Amino acid sequence: MSKETEFKNSYKVLEDGQIGEVQIADEVVAIIAGLAATEVEGVASMAGNVTNELVSRLGMKNLSKGVKVDVTGEAVCVDLALTMQYGYSIPKTSEQVQDRVKQAIENMTGLHVNEVNIRIAGVRPEGQK
Repeated sequence: MSKETEFKNSYKVLEDGQIGEVQIADEVVAIIAGLAATEVEGVASMAGNVTNELVSRLGMKNLSKGVKVDVTGEAVCVDLALTMQYGYSIPKTSEQVQDRVKQAIENMTGLHVNEVNIRIAGVRPEGQK
């Protein structure tokens, strides 16, 4: 497998001048975003497409479910699909998610986050898991 094919969905954080290169896959950035979003109170879960839902029902965890990441150069745009817990303010919770995701990605990768777009895909009633 050629080096270009192996790392086509990744980006370099450190290049020559160091001991070596550090490359981070887009999937890793998506996992960081998904984990950060679910830490916010009021977010019930990430909402995924049919494939993601099937994978989760089979018992396999997809940590990037409901997350789309576009990395261009050193800038990141994130699209999240969330299921909210009933009773929480959507605008307030969404703003907290945007801040948490932006901070997590920037602190862990050193990339600049341009956008964190949120789509509310559902609301989970109280007491339901």
